[in-house]
Amino acid sequence: MHIHRTLAVTVTLGCVSALAACSVGGPAEDGGGSGGSASAKTVVVATHDSWAMSKSVMRQFTEQTGYHVRIEPNGDVGQLTNKLVLTKGSPIADMAYGIDNTFASRAVDQGVLADYTSPRAPASASAYALSDPAEAKQLTPVDYGDVCVNVDDAWFRRHRTAPPRTLDDLTKPRYRGLFVTPGASTSSPGLAFLLTTIARYGDRWPSYWKRLMANGTRITSGWSDAYEVDFTGGGGHGDRPVVLSYASSPPFTIPKGGTRPTTSALLDTCFRQVEYAGVLKGAHDPAGAKAFIDFMQSRAFQEALPDNMYVYPVDRQAKLPATWARFAATARKPWSVPPAQIARHRDAWLREWSDVTTS
Repeated sequence: MHIHRTLAVTVTLGCVSALAACSVGGPAEDGGGSGGSASAKTVVVATHDSWAMSKSVMRQFTEQTGYHVRIEPNGDVGQLTNKLVLTKGSPIADMAYGIDNTFASRAVDQGVLADYTSPRAPASASAYALSDPAEAKQLTPVDYGDVCVNVDDAWFRRHRTAPPRTLDDLTKPRYRGLFVTPGASTSSPGLAFLLTTIARYGDRWPSYWKRLMANGTRITSGWSDAYEVDFTGGGGHGDRPVVLSYASSPPFTIPKGGTRPTTSALLDTCFRQVEYAGVLKGAHDPAGAKAFIDFMQSRAFQEALPDNMYVYPVDRQAKLPATWARFAATARKPWSVPPAQIARHRDAWLREWSDVTTS
């Protein structure tokens, strides 16, 4: 999705602390699930810090199955995946949500996950399934988001300047010192943007980044700093009118009493990020994990995703908020890098990116 969160956008509902778990859902009821005790009827979900879901939707799951859900936030998707790998002999949860297409191969190759994909997935979810058969057997698509450059249109109108439209534009002198992006080594949107430049420029991506840095690009540790602090359109007092964010960000900049966003996403600069859910190998309650993954495919959960986690549902029949239908269009041709290629080169790319951006 999203995050945005360190993965997509800042959480406004649900659990926000990476240091404390959060239980959601009503009191466990008898029947359903796997056992009679309250602890046996709790599904533990390891996820990123951007988890958010309405209590009413989570209550539906509890009423249908008798299970509570306890959320365990673990930083961004990279931190989440690394922790799952380090604890695979003694899993920290029953399931994981938020592993995306940039880290899926690492989780699967390291033997973190058990084989399971939801039989209740909508037909449209197949478009987001991982291409590698081993990965596709262990991870069920839940949502997706397009990581894109966003511009503060109101700022550019006030300064009577045309905003940038392409990746190349970001290196032009007229946009010097205007762009801020989270870093690729500390943020999953930042990594997605690095992959965008690799898809666009191939082996020439380091020279593109050199031009970006020479043009005054600012790099932050995460999305929140970039969007909420440095971006002029993010609600703070930033000084940068161009930011890396999401195609779903503009609807949230519609001013009170207004009818249109003050920002827009450049849909030719997007990388598609898909988030998955999977059962952890050795889970205490795999049946509960499977039940919750199935519930994540339900219409109620899918339709709640945009307002809670600011990501798009994989169910194309799910109704989107009215403002999304008008102002949160997805990219028609997002940039992509095959997951197997990401797995082979991720570490080397990040080392070279770090060298380029800190030299």
